[in-house]
Amino acid sequence: MRREDDFETRSKHLKHMTDEELDAYFWKLAEKIVDPLIELAYYHTSPSIERSVLLRMGFSSIEAKEIVNRIEERGLLPKGAGNIVLKVAERVKKDYLTAGKSIANGEYLEVLDDIAREANKNEA
Repeated sequence: MRREDDFETRSKHLKHMTDEELDAYFWKLAEKIVDPLIELAYYHTSPSIERSVLLRMGFSSIEAKEIVNRIEERGLLPKGAGNIVLKVAERVKKDYLTAGKSIANGEYLEVLDDIAREANKNEA
């Protein structure tokens, strides 16, 4: 099967454009293509993504796994594991690394539960 060359027909609307207009048009189309991907990333996450965030915050992989598990058990994963660790740290008045390691060790679970209750109440 051979495809007909229809470039001349499809590109008629571009011929009158200056280089600057073509450049702007290109970026407009590029944004249009990636907008759904950005929206998907903004509203959807996964345990592996959240572990990756925690690794970049300075937690070990073992700590990150435990933190994500505890956050996910409470339905808070969509809020972002790093965000939740920061909220816990703020509430217990500790630095985030100490708070996160404590969460990994099973501490501050009542604080996580409080955050989950507040999140559920705000979404209702």
